[in-house]
Amino acid sequence: MAGAMVLWLWTLLMLMVMTNGAENSYSIGVNWGSIASHPLPPSNVVGMLKDNGLKKVKLFDADASTLEALAGTGIDVMVAIPNDMLERMNKYKHAKDWVKKNVTKHLYDGGVNIKYVAVGNEPFLASYNDSFKYTTFPALQNIVKALEEAGHGDIKASIPLNADVYESSSTSPSSGDFRGDIKDLMLDIVAFLKDKGAPFIVNIYPFLSLYQNPDFPENFAFFDGGGKSINDNSHSYNNVFDANFDTLVWALKKNGYGDLKIIVGEIGWPTDGHIQANTKNAKKFYDGLLKKLAANKGTPMRSGQLEVYLFGLLDENMKSIDPGNFERHWGIFRYDGQPKFQMDLSGKGNDKMPIGAKGVQYLESKWCIYNQDAKNQDKVQGSIEYACSRSDCTALEYGSSCNNLDVKGNISYAFNMFFQMNDQSVEACQFDGLGMISSTNASQQGCLFPIEVVGAGAIRLSIVPMRAVLLGISLFLLL
Repeated sequence: MAGAMVLWLWTLLMLMVMTNGAENSYSIGVNWGSIASHPLPPSNVVGMLKDNGLKKVKLFDADASTLEALAGTGIDVMVAIPNDMLERMNKYKHAKDWVKKNVTKHLYDGGVNIKYVAVGNEPFLASYNDSFKYTTFPALQNIVKALEEAGHGDIKASIPLNADVYESSSTSPSSGDFRGDIKDLMLDIVAFLKDKGAPFIVNIYPFLSLYQNPDFPENFAFFDGGGKSINDNSHSYNNVFDANFDTLVWALKKNGYGDLKIIVGEIGWPTDGHIQANTKNAKKFYDGLLKKLAANKGTPMRSGQLEVYLFGLLDENMKSIDPGNFERHWGIFRYDGQPKFQMDLSGKGNDKMPIGAKGVQYLESKWCIYNQDAKNQDKVQGSIEYACSRSDCTALEYGSSCNNLDVKGNISYAFNMFFQMNDQSVEACQFDGLGMISSTNASQQGCLFPIEVVGAGAIRLSIVPMRAVLLGISLFLLL
């Protein structure tokens, strides 16, 4: 009887170990950006990460308050050095100081679980015109040396790269190789990563394939098939992610680094700012992606588990819209940490709303709207252009969530965004008498007129130089 009991307990223990191993074998990361007028306090965001079981986070800097909030959570963290600091890191003294301040400082017992250092962010984008071509690799080398000398050799440093660092001569992944103008540099970097046991970090965006090419087959941007497949070297591809990822695998393989670890640093789908950027498509994309990741099957050329960081956690209303208006709407959660659509981060298809940020403090319940009875109606257009150039009117874009507003609604939306992003200052609702403050919720027809949060380090946008936000919005949509 005792023997049977021991056997039963042993079997139960093994089942628990196997179950825990299965649960821990699949975990996804998420990108946490904070280019917002009113970023949520780090404590609120860390609470969201924990509540939703997110165990990995990728940052775009090494903000002290953010790292302090992550201390003791057990969440794996990737800290980052922004592109504008790369040249400074070319001097070893500065790299050493950066590691001491932003890594060593946080590695106490019960501190931050720093796993990676991201050196730059997509520094070789063709649009940067070689601005960081000669400073990125030396910065990486110095940071790695500083980590090793500080006794942190287990923390790996790499460069998050856009998928445009490799290319193919056709639609076949097997024709992939590194971009001609940076091939020699990329091979030096890849050899260094291999030698240091560090991963290749790549950002892949199926949405951009659809956005940039009007002839791109829509189904190929998602994971549920339904479209024409590509056959290449006995492998079949029914989605652009697999094809793009394997183009990189081929580029590495044909240059002698076929077994180098690859991390997908960013992948996601925006929910506003373009006709294809909406919650329906985002849900479809994430459902397919998460199901794929949970299956641990990898891609045709690289089987097994993929390490992936979703992009992104929160909307960021001050991001550059040079790539498109959708840039401010990549978040799974809204600006205030509230979820946008149902999903299952485990990939099992048990949809439910993710757990939103708790304890969020908002500004007062008031909005700035258009006073159509005011004088100076001839100044409406100029006021709209002023408001949109200094706030965020991207939801007014054709096909976006606020595209169906009437003329009055469009003007009110522009006024309110400026008002909210300037802390509801009375002066921010003047507009030569055309604006007036209302306590009635101005949201309508599925279009949210947001109330800003009491953020960490809120920025008064009226005094911040900021590139104009599609001045054509006022001309095309409002009048």
